[in-house]
Amino acid sequence: MTEPVRLTRYARGGGCACKIPPGELEAMVAGLGPATGTAELLVGLDHGDDAAVVRLDERTGVVTTADFFTPVVDDPYDWGRIAAANALSDVYAMGGTPLVGLNLLCWPRDVLGVELAREVLRGGQDVCREAGCHLAGGHSVDDDGPKYGLAVTGLVRPEELITLDAGRAGVPLSLTKPLGVGVLNTRHKSTGEVFPEAVEVMSTLNRDAARAAVAAGIRCGTDVTGFGLLGHASKLARASGLTVAIEVDRVPLLTGAREAVRDGFVSGGSRRNLDWVTPWTEFGATTEADRLLLADAQTSGGLLVAGEVPGTVVIGELLPAGEHRVVLR
Repeated sequence: MTEPVRLTRYARGGGCACKIPPGELEAMVAGLGPATGTAELLVGLDHGDDAAVVRLDERTGVVTTADFFTPVVDDPYDWGRIAAANALSDVYAMGGTPLVGLNLLCWPRDVLGVELAREVLRGGQDVCREAGCHLAGGHSVDDDGPKYGLAVTGLVRPEELITLDAGRAGVPLSLTKPLGVGVLNTRHKSTGEVFPEAVEVMSTLNRDAARAAVAAGIRCGTDVTGFGLLGHASKLARASGLTVAIEVDRVPLLTGAREAVRDGFVSGGSRRNLDWVTPWTEFGATTEADRLLLADAQTSGGLLVAGEVPGTVVIGELLPAGEHRVVLR
C-alpha cells in the first residue's frame, strides 16, 4: 500500500511561519508609497494593516488583500480550509465582509498528484462557501513547492474600519483565539502527530468575532498571524503611539502548546519574531517559554482588538506611550 503523502515535507516553513521576517520586510518596503490611483486610498502601506482599503463613496469602501503559504498540515483538504480562512481573516480584521476570492496555487505537478491539488482547492471552496464569499477562479503556476491561498475583495463601511492606528489609552485588549498553533504545527511536521484542536482553530472563520467587534464600536485591531502576538501587538502600539500591556497569565493557549515548546518544537520564524521585538519589549519576569509562545508564528490566528468582545478573553490594555512599546506583566 502507498503511504499517505506528507505535504509538510515539501515546505521549508509551515503556514505563516514562512513569511519574510518582519524587520526584513519593513526594510524592503521602506519608502515605497502606493502607486497613484483615482480612488481615495483609506488604508495603504503606512502602518502595515491587514488589507488595503479604497473609498468608493461616503458609505462604501473596497477591501482587498492576498495571502498564501506553504503547507501547515499534511491533510490537503484541511490545508485548503486553513489557507482560505487565513486569507479571509484579513478582510474581517479590517471590519469588512468578503465578497469574492480568487485561488492562488503553486504546485509541483511532477511530484504531487493533481488529486491532492483538487483536495486543497475543495477545502478552500468549502470555507468560502461557509463565509458566503464567492470563489471564482484564480491563478496557478508549476512550482518547486506547494503553496496555496486566496486574493480576496470585500466591502466595509468607512466609519466601521478597524485599523492599527486607532487605539486609545485606557482601553482593554482582547484576543479571540488561543495561541500555540505554530509550535503544534512544527511538532506535526516533525513527528506526524495530528492536533485536531489546532486544525479546528485555524480553520474557524474570524467572521463572528469581527461582527461582534464592529457592533461593539471597536475601531482598532488586527489579526494575529506570522509575526506572533508580540509582533502584531508591537505594530499596533507603534501605529497608535501607545504602549501595549499584556497580562501573560491571561493569554489562552492550545492544549499541548507548552509541552511543544518544552520539547523544542519552535520554528525559526517564531525565534526571529522574538529577536525583532526584544529591543522595545519589557519582558519582566517572564520565562523563555512564555516569550516563545507569545512570539509564536500563528497561522489563521484570532483577532487582537482594542475593546471587549463578548465571549473572548481580555489579555491586557492600552497605555499612554512609555519607554517600551510592549510590556509583559
